[in-house]
Amino acid sequence: MTVLRRLRPPIVGALYALNAFCAFHLFLNYVGSIQLVSGPSMLPTMAEEGEAVIENRLSFRLNPGGLNRGDLVTFESPLAPGRFVCKRLLGLPGDIICVDPTGSKAPSSEHVVVPKGHIWLMGDNAVLSRDSRDYGPVPLSLVRGTLWARVYPFNRVTVFRNPTTFLLH
Repeated sequence: MTVLRRLRPPIVGALYALNAFCAFHLFLNYVGSIQLVSGPSMLPTMAEEGEAVIENRLSFRLNPGGLNRGDLVTFESPLAPGRFVCKRLLGLPGDIICVDPTGSKAPSSEHVVVPKGHIWLMGDNAVLSRDSRDYGPVPLSLVRGTLWARVYPFNRVTVFRNPTTFLLH
């Protein structure tokens, strides 16, 4: 009996630690997290490196139809599975999109209709961005969430979108 009494506090402590780990894991994967930004494709909106942003995953999970043109969307790259990237949403299902308004990757007269269940994404720095102009419309199944705010560096804190408007649409 005394052995059980001595083992009980460590087991209870281990269970609390396991619960905390599981809650943290669920929060990061289903609600949101802080991510570091790297790469030139979103210049000048975001720096090439050294910035941290809050990724909102919950709103997209609760309302996948709540995406709007202009949102900063995070998704798994169709070209590099397992790599997550961020681009600006330019076209929703049914939209007619100019494939490349810059003319650097396709004739500027070429247009495409975004199919159902897909979106059209493009980096703000079109010259240095691999985006829908390279891999076409992105399936909604690859979307992970949206960027809510830049939180670091502190002198560049920016709210990209009011999170409550995402839930109301």
